[in-house]
Amino acid sequence: MKQFILSNEPDSDNIVRLDGKDFRYLVRVRRLAAGEYFPALLPNGKETLVQILSIDNEHGILTGRCTEQETTAGSSLPQIILFQALPKGDKMDLIVRQAAEGGVTEIVPFVSEFSFAKKNAGGQKFLRWQRIIKEARQQSGSKTATAIRSPLTMEELFDYWKKIKNESVGLLFHHTGLEKNSLHGYLKNVNKIVVLAIGPEGGFSGAEVSFFKKEGFKLFTIGDTILRTETAALYCTAAIRILLLEKDSWELKQAITNNG
Repeated sequence: MKQFILSNEPDSDNIVRLDGKDFRYLVRVRRLAAGEYFPALLPNGKETLVQILSIDNEHGILTGRCTEQETTAGSSLPQIILFQALPKGDKMDLIVRQAAEGGVTEIVPFVSEFSFAKKNAGGQKFLRWQRIIKEARQQSGSKTATAIRSPLTMEELFDYWKKIKNESVGLLFHHTGLEKNSLHGYLKNVNKIVVLAIGPEGGFSGAEVSFFKKEGFKLFTIGDTILRTETAALYCTAAIRILLLEKDSWELKQAITNNG
């Protein structure tokens, strides 16, 4: 466990009380005992070290004190938002887990023309996705508070896109109809947000691709193979994040080359 994510802030005495699934995880799974410490992340973004004061097995309550607190340095990277068309089966679980581990800011599931799932595929699945995100962040140590929305229709998706469009670069992962610019080129002038759209099994229909392009999305691909939707989400977000992390480096090299 890299970090435990607390759902509530400590009280005025820096005391936290954990029960339910949190209690079972820390006491039954991690087998922590009174007097031990564990790292945690508070809802306000601060890192803390929690000392376990007592464990009440009868009532299932762990009481701890936050002994150290410091603000986690905010990332200067642009946010990555994943527009993910709903795939069939439980593939979305894997996509959600990998996106949370990879520092995706927000996951926006939506129903596309070739989606097997429907908009009402949320419900218990949505609660499971939230739980998966928490588990993934705890295991990976990701400081990004990954959020997820209930599944949207295409119309709702583009209503949301229009709200963030002016400060975003929209990228559509698609294997045909490529534009001339490279992924480097698309990310060169990114402002605050990179929005990545991934289709379901079967990809996007021609009409959907045309609509995405009309709304300002740029088409790109990586390599010459056809990727599964769950592979594409991980592959593309990883590529984007690496380029953003190394942006200062490759921009400097490009400037030196141009001036040389």
